[in-house]
Amino acid sequence: QVQLVESGGGLVQAGGSLRVSCAASGRTLNSYHMAWFRTPIGKEREFVAVISGSGGRPYYVDSVKGRFTISRDNAKNMVYLQMNELKPEDTAVYYCAAGAAAPNHYPPNYGMDYWGKGTLVTVSS
Repeated sequence: QVQLVESGGGLVQAGGSLRVSCAASGRTLNSYHMAWFRTPIGKEREFVAVISGSGGRPYYVDSVKGRFTISRDNAKNMVYLQMNELKPEDTAVYYCAAGAAAPNHYPPNYGMDYWGKGTLVTVSS
């Protein structure tokens, strides 16, 4: 069993930066794909970024490419999402997820095995 706890959400102005973190416990993360998803208010959960167990091959949804960076520290059992040039449309609850395989295209769980409870990011215009 893996427990995931997100932190670092908050209110930021458009154009600003924020880093959200995900702390894992229960198992070491180095065998899991780690991903970030988000649920904008009134919309469905959507994929944001994923990184493989070794830390290679990050992949992003087109809307965040060049602005967001996913990273991981397996020694600390941590995953991060650095968000720069934030836009109001990035406002959402951000969730960390762990999976034995990379995410698939099928909501709501996209094939991921474990989920955190989320952290709210609000970007004001």
